[in-house]
Amino acid sequence: MSDQLLLVAQVGGAHGVRGELKITTYTADPMAVADYKNLMRQDGSPGLVIASARPAKGGIVARVKGCDDRNAAEALRGLKLFIARDVLPEPEEDEFYLADLIGLAVETAAGEPLGKVKDVRDFGAGDLLEIQPRAGQSWWLPFTREAVPEVRLAEGKVIAAPPAVIEADPNEGRDEP
Repeated sequence: MSDQLLLVAQVGGAHGVRGELKITTYTADPMAVADYKNLMRQDGSPGLVIASARPAKGGIVARVKGCDDRNAAEALRGLKLFIARDVLPEPEEDEFYLADLIGLAVETAAGEPLGKVKDVRDFGAGDLLEIQPRAGQSWWLPFTREAVPEVRLAEGKVIAAPPAVIEADPNEGRDEP
Protein backbone atom coordinates (compact mmCIF):
# COMPACT_ATOMS: atom_id res chain seq x y z
CA MET A 1 0.00 0.00 0.00
CA SER A 2 2.99 2.32 0.26
CA ASP A 3 2.63 3.45 -3.37
CA GLN A 4 -1.08 4.19 -2.97
CA LEU A 5 -2.13 7.84 -3.17
CA LEU A 6 -4.93 9.19 -1.02
CA LEU A 7 -7.09 12.19 -1.91
CA VAL A 8 -6.81 14.73 0.92
CA ALA A 9 -7.99 18.02 -0.61
CA GLN A 10 -9.17 19.94 -3.66
CA VAL A 11 -8.52 23.53 -4.69
CA GLY A 12 -11.76 25.49 -4.69
CA GLY A 13 -10.39 28.66 -6.27
CA ALA A 14 -8.79 31.99 -5.50
CA HIS A 15 -9.18 33.80 -2.19
CA GLY A 16 -8.51 37.52 -2.60
CA VAL A 17 -6.14 39.07 -5.12
CA ARG A 18 -2.73 38.02 -3.75
CA GLY A 19 -2.72 34.40 -4.90
CA GLU A 20 -4.18 32.69 -1.86
CA LEU A 21 -6.24 29.54 -2.45
CA LYS A 22 -9.42 28.21 -0.88
CA ILE A 23 -8.79 24.51 -0.37
CA THR A 24 -11.50 22.02 0.62
CA THR A 25 -9.98 19.37 2.86
CA TYR A 26 -11.04 15.76 3.36
CA THR A 27 -9.03 15.16 6.54
CA ALA A 28 -10.45 14.98 10.07
CA ASP A 29 -8.38 18.06 10.96
CA PRO A 30 -8.40 20.53 8.04
CA MET A 31 -5.01 21.95 9.06
CA ALA A 32 -3.41 18.50 8.67
CA VAL A 33 -3.26 19.16 4.92
CA ALA A 34 -0.89 22.08 5.59
CA ASP A 35 1.34 19.77 7.62
CA TYR A 36 1.91 17.54 4.58
CA LYS A 37 3.35 20.57 2.71
CA ASN A 38 4.19 18.75 -0.58
CA LEU A 39 0.93 17.64 -2.12
CA MET A 40 0.78 15.60 -5.32
CA ARG A 41 -1.46 15.31 -8.35
CA GLN A 42 -3.30 12.04 -9.00
CA ASP A 43 -0.49 10.78 -11.23
CA GLY A 44 2.07 11.31 -8.44
CA SER A 45 3.65 14.41 -9.98
CA PRO A 46 4.17 17.50 -7.81
CA GLY A 47 0.97 19.45 -7.14
CA LEU A 48 1.36 22.22 -4.57
CA VAL A 49 3.78 23.21 -1.84
CA ILE A 50 1.94 24.96 0.98
CA ALA A 51 3.91 27.87 2.42
CA SER A 52 1.30 28.91 5.02
CA ALA A 53 -2.32 28.20 5.86
CA ARG A 54 -5.14 29.22 8.14
CA PRO A 55 -8.44 27.48 8.92
CA ALA A 56 -11.52 28.46 6.95
CA LYS A 57 -15.04 27.11 6.61
CA GLY A 58 -14.84 23.71 4.91
CA GLY A 59 -11.04 23.64 4.80
CA ILE A 60 -8.18 26.11 4.69
CA VAL A 61 -6.98 29.26 2.96
CA ALA A 62 -3.39 28.75 1.88
CA ARG A 63 -0.46 30.49 0.28
CA VAL A 64 1.43 28.18 -2.04
CA LYS A 65 4.84 28.50 -3.66
CA GLY A 66 4.69 29.94 -7.17
CA CYS A 67 1.17 31.33 -6.88
CA ASP A 68 1.41 35.12 -6.53
CA ASP A 69 -1.80 36.54 -7.98
CA ARG A 70 -5.49 35.82 -8.45
CA ASN A 71 -5.06 34.58 -12.03
CA ALA A 72 -2.50 31.96 -10.96
CA ALA A 73 -4.79 30.90 -8.11
CA GLU A 74 -7.83 30.60 -10.40
CA ALA A 75 -5.80 28.44 -12.80
CA LEU A 76 -5.50 25.85 -10.01
CA ARG A 77 -9.28 25.61 -9.41
CA GLY A 78 -10.41 21.99 -9.22
CA LEU A 79 -6.91 20.55 -8.70
CA LYS A 80 -7.18 17.40 -6.59
CA LEU A 81 -4.42 16.98 -4.04
CA PHE A 82 -3.01 13.66 -2.86
CA ILE A 83 -0.47 12.30 -0.40
CA ALA A 84 1.30 8.95 -0.33
CA ARG A 85 -0.42 6.42 1.93
CA ASP A 86 2.88 5.60 3.64
CA VAL A 87 3.22 9.12 5.15
CA LEU A 88 0.20 8.46 7.36
CA PRO A 89 0.64 6.75 10.72
CA GLU A 90 -0.49 3.14 10.92
CA PRO A 91 -4.02 2.98 12.30
CA GLU A 92 -4.60 1.54 15.75
CA GLU A 93 -5.98 -1.96 16.14
CA ASP A 94 -9.62 -2.09 14.98
CA GLU A 95 -9.14 1.21 13.09
CA PHE A 96 -8.61 1.80 9.38
CA TYR A 97 -8.52 4.49 6.75
CA LEU A 98 -11.52 4.68 4.42
CA ALA A 99 -9.19 4.09 1.47
CA ASP A 100 -8.37 0.68 2.99
CA LEU A 101 -11.93 -0.41 2.19
CA ILE A 102 -11.48 -0.10 -1.58
CA GLY A 103 -11.20 -3.53 -3.16
CA LEU A 104 -12.66 -5.44 -0.21
CA ALA A 105 -15.30 -8.07 -0.87
CA VAL A 106 -18.81 -7.18 0.30
CA GLU A 107 -21.14 -9.87 1.57
CA THR A 108 -24.17 -10.30 3.78
CA ALA A 109 -23.93 -11.77 7.29
CA ALA A 110 -25.12 -15.06 5.76
CA GLY A 111 -22.14 -15.04 3.37
CA GLU A 112 -24.03 -14.04 0.21
CA PRO A 113 -21.62 -12.11 -2.06
CA LEU A 114 -22.76 -8.61 -3.02
CA GLY A 115 -19.68 -7.38 -4.87
CA LYS A 116 -16.55 -5.36 -4.08
CA VAL A 117 -16.02 -1.88 -2.68
CA LYS A 118 -15.22 0.23 -5.75
CA ASP A 119 -14.97 3.64 -4.05
CA VAL A 120 -15.74 5.57 -0.88
CA ARG A 121 -17.31 9.02 -1.27
CA ASP A 122 -18.94 11.71 0.80
CA PHE A 123 -21.33 13.87 -1.21
CA GLY A 124 -22.22 15.91 1.87
CA ALA A 125 -24.50 13.62 3.85
CA GLY A 126 -21.93 11.11 5.11
CA ASP A 127 -19.68 8.43 3.71
CA LEU A 128 -21.03 6.07 1.05
CA LEU A 129 -19.51 2.86 -0.28
CA GLU A 130 -19.82 2.30 -4.01
CA ILE A 131 -20.42 -1.43 -4.46
CA GLN A 132 -19.60 -3.06 -7.78
CA PRO A 133 -21.43 -6.39 -8.20
CA ARG A 134 -20.06 -9.10 -10.49
CA ALA A 135 -22.54 -8.03 -13.15
CA GLY A 136 -24.56 -4.87 -13.57
CA GLN A 137 -24.28 -1.32 -12.38
CA SER A 138 -22.64 -0.28 -9.15
CA TRP A 139 -24.80 0.92 -6.27
CA TRP A 140 -24.28 3.00 -3.14
CA LEU A 141 -24.44 1.81 0.46
CA PRO A 142 -24.38 4.22 3.40
CA PHE A 143 -21.30 3.62 5.53
CA THR A 144 -23.22 3.46 8.80
CA ARG A 145 -23.15 0.89 11.60
CA GLU A 146 -26.64 -0.22 10.54
CA ALA A 147 -25.77 -0.79 6.86
CA VAL A 148 -22.20 -1.99 7.44
CA PRO A 149 -22.11 -3.71 10.84
CA GLU A 150 -18.61 -5.19 10.38
CA VAL A 151 -15.37 -4.44 8.59
CA ARG A 152 -13.00 -7.41 8.59
CA LEU A 153 -9.79 -6.05 7.10
CA ALA A 154 -7.77 -9.16 7.95
CA GLU A 155 -10.29 -11.29 6.05
CA GLY A 156 -10.52 -8.79 3.19
CA LYS A 157 -14.26 -8.26 3.49
CA VAL A 158 -17.04 -5.98 4.62
CA ILE A 159 -20.26 -7.37 6.09
CA ALA A 160 -23.23 -5.42 4.77
CA ALA A 161 -26.92 -5.26 5.55
CA PRO A 162 -28.24 -3.36 2.54
CA PRO A 163 -31.68 -1.80 2.84
CA ALA A 164 -34.49 -3.64 1.11
CA VAL A 165 -35.22 -2.37 -2.37
CA ILE A 166 -38.75 -1.07 -2.64
CA GLU A 167 -40.31 -1.36 -6.05
CA ALA A 168 -42.81 1.45 -6.55
CA ASP A 169 -46.10 0.74 -8.27
CA PRO A 170 -46.15 3.11 -11.29
CA ASN A 171 -49.93 3.50 -10.89
CA GLU A 172 -49.81 4.26 -7.17
CA GLY A 173 -51.13 7.69 -6.32
CA ARG A 174 -52.99 8.12 -9.61
CA ASP A 175 -56.69 8.74 -9.56
CA GLU A 176 -58.68 6.19 -11.49
CA PRO A 177 -60.56 7.81 -14.45
